[in-house]
Amino acid sequence: MTGAQAILDYLSQQGIDTIFGYPGGAIMPLYDAMIESPIKHYLCRHEQGAAFAAIGYARSTNSVGVCVATSGPGATNLLTSLADAKLDSVPLVVITGQVARPSMGSDAFQEVDVLGLSLSICKHSMQVMDPQDLLPSLSNAFQIASEGRPGPVLVDVPKDILMGAVPEILTQPAKDTVYSHCSEQQIEQANQLMDQSRSPIVYVGGGVGMADAVSSFRHFVARNHFPVVSTLKGLGCADHRHGGYLGMLGMHGLPAANLAVQQCDLLIVIGARLDDRVTGKLDEFAPNAKLLHIDIDPAEINKRRHAEVSLLGNLNDILPQLTCITEKSDWLEYIHQLKQQKSRIYSAQQPGQPVDAPSMLRTLSEQISHDAVITCDVGQHQMWVAQHMLFNHPTCHLSSGGLGTMGFGLPAAIGAQVAHPDKQVIAVCGDGSFMMNVQELATLRRYPLPVKILLLDNQRLGMVKQWQELFHEQRYSETDLSDNPDFARVAAAFDIASEVIQHGEQVAAALQRMLAHSGPYLLHVQLNSTDNVWPIVPPNTANHKMWEQPKCTTN
Repeated sequence: MTGAQAILDYLSQQGIDTIFGYPGGAIMPLYDAMIESPIKHYLCRHEQGAAFAAIGYARSTNSVGVCVATSGPGATNLLTSLADAKLDSVPLVVITGQVARPSMGSDAFQEVDVLGLSLSICKHSMQVMDPQDLLPSLSNAFQIASEGRPGPVLVDVPKDILMGAVPEILTQPAKDTVYSHCSEQQIEQANQLMDQSRSPIVYVGGGVGMADAVSSFRHFVARNHFPVVSTLKGLGCADHRHGGYLGMLGMHGLPAANLAVQQCDLLIVIGARLDDRVTGKLDEFAPNAKLLHIDIDPAEINKRRHAEVSLLGNLNDILPQLTCITEKSDWLEYIHQLKQQKSRIYSAQQPGQPVDAPSMLRTLSEQISHDAVITCDVGQHQMWVAQHMLFNHPTCHLSSGGLGTMGFGLPAAIGAQVAHPDKQVIAVCGDGSFMMNVQELATLRRYPLPVKILLLDNQRLGMVKQWQELFHEQRYSETDLSDNPDFARVAAAFDIASEVIQHGEQVAAALQRMLAHSGPYLLHVQLNSTDNVWPIVPPNTANHKMWEQPKCTTN
């Protein structure tokens, strides 16, 4: 086989039937071999879009996503997506073409050192320089991408290796690394911490979903009657119907979640990394709490805060062993009162009044199916989704967390829809972010894919504008997007149905029409440009000092 044929054959052996990409000179042999391959390739309209689609596919299925691109600008267009996958721990295998080996180092056409560029933003990067290393490199890539804490792996393949013959080495399935089990002593120490605490709280992160440990986690919470708060990526891990579930914590966390964490005496961190957007001012975060940290990645233990007890390993092995035998009835009663006191009342949208984004998103949450997938761009709308929508599983909420990448939502929705053709997939986009990858409307049209786009348009770079308003004396710089195009006409140019609304009483019926439409659909919602996200924790401030309502207004 040629190198190109060998790659596709290996992907098929791994159960990969879907890849995303964009062709070009150095990767052309692989595209030529695709003609005879059973693998379905989805042509996105930008390499970044292809990689985000692969991320959406991977995150919505808890499996490895695959994308391909050519050398030079094709490879460099992938870099932001690789960084996004690295920071959000997404298993991705990315195959790039490279100029032929005799031309490497000569500044050949479309030659870029993508291996060097990718080292800091990938879990691992490799360049195949010997034909006999091609299949072993692919085998290693899939193992590294998915084992332990997942992440993206880049495999850079010169064009002459893609075109030439490669040895048909029988590659045995890679064996997962066996992580050491926690000792009985460590488990006992953790159980003692839980028994001794009077006000424990669980802080759940994205690691629970990536470990396929949602069921184990929910049994752990139910067995021990612990209240729960979540990170952005942890949304959907806890059962939102659980009385002690308080929602997201952090900079834009819900008031009850932030206040409860600040008052706890034991913080049980599961599959999370104490990110700065979660902790606020670190030395005032959960100031009276001891820390029990459970994770698969030893690098996260004691990285930002010392843990009195740490448990390293697979959550499905660890969580069933953790049981608290002492009751916390006073604490639980306080949690229930706090949740009730701080819960938001969603009032009916009034005729003639502007659309209230939080109320609209709660209405959407009530109308969608239980397994619908919501993707987000980055900005105010992203935080409103996290605060006001309810998710039944972490694979139902795909949001760019660590990198905060604008333009993520639409291509990620494409990947999720490809993975789940029978599910509702809705991309909630901001007007600024939507323009970052608007070309992927062509991908929706081409296949076609019934992705629904809920476009929240305040004609501003909303989150940046909010910070300029609150923390930069209302000195607005380059955040006015009042020259946005007519998004309905943009959708029409791609033969995508659309609708525009601007008043609250239009919301419920418009959402129903969007969800009922059989193909792709864009619902353009015009918002008031002065609306902000509340609460917000100001910079270098403890979470309990969050601002729960406006501190100033704009004209």
